[in-house]
Amino acid sequence: MTKPLRVALIGYGFMGRTHSNAYSQVNHFFDVPYQPQLKVICGLERHVAEAFAKRWGYENVETDWHKVIERDDVDLIDICVPNNVHAEIALAAAKAGKAILCEKPLALNTAQAEQMVATVEEAKIPNMVSYNYRRVPAVTLAKKLLEEDRLGRIFHYRAQFLQDWTISADVPQGGMATWRLDVKAAGSGVTGDLLAHCIDTAVWLNGGITDVCAMTETFIKERKNVETGKVEPVGIDDACAFMCHFANGSLGLFESTRYARGHKALYTLELNGEKASLRWDLHDLHRLQYFDHADDSLVRGWRSVHISDSDMPYMKAWWVPGLQIGYEHTFIHQLADFLDAMGKGEAVSPNFRDALETQKVCDAVLASAKSGQWVDVR
Repeated sequence: MTKPLRVALIGYGFMGRTHSNAYSQVNHFFDVPYQPQLKVICGLERHVAEAFAKRWGYENVETDWHKVIERDDVDLIDICVPNNVHAEIALAAAKAGKAILCEKPLALNTAQAEQMVATVEEAKIPNMVSYNYRRVPAVTLAKKLLEEDRLGRIFHYRAQFLQDWTISADVPQGGMATWRLDVKAAGSGVTGDLLAHCIDTAVWLNGGITDVCAMTETFIKERKNVETGKVEPVGIDDACAFMCHFANGSLGLFESTRYARGHKALYTLELNGEKASLRWDLHDLHRLQYFDHADDSLVRGWRSVHISDSDMPYMKAWWVPGLQIGYEHTFIHQLADFLDAMGKGEAVSPNFRDALETQKVCDAVLASAKSGQWVDVR
């Protein structure tokens, strides 16, 4: 028998859509102890929120998130707003005893993230951060192969996240559409937006990062600010590359940019071990590339594993073998895991404390790029 879980979503942008779809679909495919009820959608513009509520089935509309948190008919606060508001909303929600699902990155900086972790842990409320790429079945399978020691000692980890949507100098900064280019709203550029995903996945798969050496670049130094109408300096990083050491002795190489023409969302990762290697590409997310040196030399080579059989992560819940799933399913998977853990009274990863570790790496990357020196992750 499922119990109702009354959801308040704060933010109606792209991430709000992915989360709303997950709430609508999770009980159709997964046996979880809760049935999400879309109680209220909150956004700055009432007419946009009302249209969103009508499309997705939210019962009520609010424009003030403070009023949402005060409501007695809300159990879960889902934070899908710009990064500079995450902390304020999460702290208030935790103090009100609400469960929290928060979009990434957790905060603007490590100090802010530490306060958020302390508050949710003191309140003992369920909490999760939406690093959804962990829930791609191929990436989850990679984790299983690593836990089974199929790769042996790891020597290298490398990842890229490439986009091209900000190359034009005519793209403004600020406002609801391009807040990611405004340092006051985003905190950083590709480091917090794209590399945070790469870092979270890397730490989950390969363990902690101990130190980093980074470089960043802002290619277009000034952009028009949507809110002020003035041309202002750009404070975010358009591109970032960094090297690192992992605690297990392996080396890491990470690159991210919004200036890679022809790439809309190219996220790739690869691990090289003493026994085997694996790699994954978001553009081909239903496949895991795997090389096993133990294979007979006559047939040794990279194999393309199609992630669709029922014994592969999450796939039993979906279609028959041979039929694949997509990006939106990762949010359904993370919600299913969150609800299942809530029902058992257990923590689920990545939670706020896990996301704090990613925040520490991001801050170290930015500090290293500024100083031109290796920086320890603290």
